[in-house]
Amino acid sequence: MEKSPYEGARVFVTGAGGFIASHLVEQLVFQGASVRAFVRYNSRGDYGLLRYIPEPTLRKVEICFGDLRDYDAILHAVRGMDIVFHLGALIAIPYSYLHPREVVETNVLGTFNILQACRENKVERLVHTSTSEVYGTGRYVPMDEGHPLQAQSPYAASKIAADKLAESFFCTYDLPVVTIRPFNTFGPRQSARAVIPTIISQALAGQKIRIGNLTTKRDFTFVLDTVRGFLMAGSIPGIEGETFNLGTGKEISVGEVITLTARILGKELMVEQDPERFRPEKSEVMRLLSDFSKARESLGWSPKWSFEEGLKQTIQWIRENLSSYPVHTYQR
Repeated sequence: MEKSPYEGARVFVTGAGGFIASHLVEQLVFQGASVRAFVRYNSRGDYGLLRYIPEPTLRKVEICFGDLRDYDAILHAVRGMDIVFHLGALIAIPYSYLHPREVVETNVLGTFNILQACRENKVERLVHTSTSEVYGTGRYVPMDEGHPLQAQSPYAASKIAADKLAESFFCTYDLPVVTIRPFNTFGPRQSARAVIPTIISQALAGQKIRIGNLTTKRDFTFVLDTVRGFLMAGSIPGIEGETFNLGTGKEISVGEVITLTARILGKELMVEQDPERFRPEKSEVMRLLSDFSKARESLGWSPKWSFEEGLKQTIQWIRENLSSYPVHTYQR
């Protein structure tokens, strides 16, 4: 069996209590890495979604608490690490409408702190996390990495700034950073603030789906495919300074997600559009569709999971954990 490039590596993951990062932490442990997981401090000692990792695996993870905005905490946490995966961010777009300052401070200053700490500690590789939201509504599709960046929400603006900081540290200080730009990742553990868990949890709890815009189209990528892309970005040599889209090259509307969910569950669903769940008109991103050819050529990455396969896995997981989903409350 071929040895994992992470065998024995000291790896630091920010945002470890989040959706994608919790899966990444789990896979890194499986591949033999020594993992330090950074979780935003709370007085409950809550690990976030790391709690869903099986206990024997989680015991192998060093969990440390702090805040991305605290440089001293980040500098200390990065010390001794070989590879850093920076996934920590405030990611909810509706929340960014309400609290843009907090989002900017966390996503921009937090990323600056990570970049500076990685430079100070001379890490071998930093994988920075972007988002397809930086593209805004597609001016052309599929969208490659050269697509114009458009800030249609405070969240998108904060991520564009973070991406450009990462780019500047590569150009100025030769920091070995690689940027991964996922397209609408979904799967088990994702919270109800995202559209697919919102649809599934309501469908499992009843027949009425309260939702916002039905016509927006997204390139939904299953979480294990996204994590595989992160792992490649952290280990393949010679790709420093590059940005890679991770998507399927296929798009599906929110309305079509509801139809497919109904078919899988074998039940009729009634849709009620909720004005509170619509984005401001000029902030709505109508279409995101990836061109992932650069990731295929440079990383050897392509999606393995179909949307329907991933949706079935997600439905099953939410069914088993439905009590964690507040189906009657709009989660920002």
